[in-house]
Amino acid sequence: MSNGERPDSGRGFSLHQPASGSEPGPGPGLQAEGEADASALLGAEELIDLHAEGGAAQTTEILERLDAELVGLDPVKARIRDIAALLLVDRLRQRYGLSSTRPNLHMSFTGSPGTGKTTVALRMAELLHGLGYIRRGHLVSVTRDDLVGQYVGHTAPKTKEVVKRALGGVLFIDEAYYLYREDNERDYGQETIEILLQMMEDERDDLVVIFAGYADRMESFFQSNPGLSSRVAHHIDFPDYTVDELAEIAELMLAEEHYEFSPDARTAFRDYLDLRIAQPRFANARSVRNALERARLRQASRLLSGDQRKIGRADLVEIAAQDIRASRVFDHPTEDSADGSPTARRGDGTLAEP
Repeated sequence: MSNGERPDSGRGFSLHQPASGSEPGPGPGLQAEGEADASALLGAEELIDLHAEGGAAQTTEILERLDAELVGLDPVKARIRDIAALLLVDRLRQRYGLSSTRPNLHMSFTGSPGTGKTTVALRMAELLHGLGYIRRGHLVSVTRDDLVGQYVGHTAPKTKEVVKRALGGVLFIDEAYYLYREDNERDYGQETIEILLQMMEDERDDLVVIFAGYADRMESFFQSNPGLSSRVAHHIDFPDYTVDELAEIAELMLAEEHYEFSPDARTAFRDYLDLRIAQPRFANARSVRNALERARLRQASRLLSGDQRKIGRADLVEIAAQDIRASRVFDHPTEDSADGSPTARRGDGTLAEP
């Protein structure tokens, strides 16, 4: 059976053998119902080593990497483990010739920006590839602009080209609700949705689609497009990080860049987080990374503008409290910037940075 082809009955499916590179690997001998090679099937009394099977599919390794990469998100990680367990068991059932329909793998990731949705999507692609459910294991991340055209006849080829690139892997559509604009009947986003519906069905053995965005907007999006909602089996919510988790994320980010907080800076950064979380457009880990980038800028300026003529490694590594407390979040907002973000002026009248 060729890749992407399904038996007429809809029962059974072929797993793809993970292979190096982007080309499909040879089939593992687990064929659709009616096509199984009897010599490749296990007898009813034979036993399977679960640990060995999980290792061969790299399931354990990928889940451990997810744990190491992402702080917190315990409910998300638990749901990913459940999905991995389902797929591994489904794979083992085929070893005994126990055929079943392919699990529905289309998903919805909801939550605020910076909560790890893209990282989890990347690991999900690796997981599905390791277990043989997709051929290539790559992730294609897009937004409305990548899918919707600007004039008649532009949207269909644009959307189909994106889907073509994603075949054999995972298509991750961020802020998916922008595809649908109820207040504009002439918007071409509806055409994209109709093509996605068709491709999700026609290529369901060769494509996994993940829709992502804010929870409330995604709920409205699915209510307005029930055909999409019925094709999405896994809805996973990504909670906002706590201050403790954000502080831990900051430490990990600094360590990756060979920086570290001074004790006073560590306290200052927690104070920063307490204030910044309450301000508009806070984006969890993404905002933490931006704040650390600005702290590095301030550290560099401090080192070069000071009277100290010689510095050492410790000076280059340390982020000091003043590098954090120079942020405008420690001042009272006094005006709105052109883009609507809060700004503040220091005592000398100069604009403070976030």
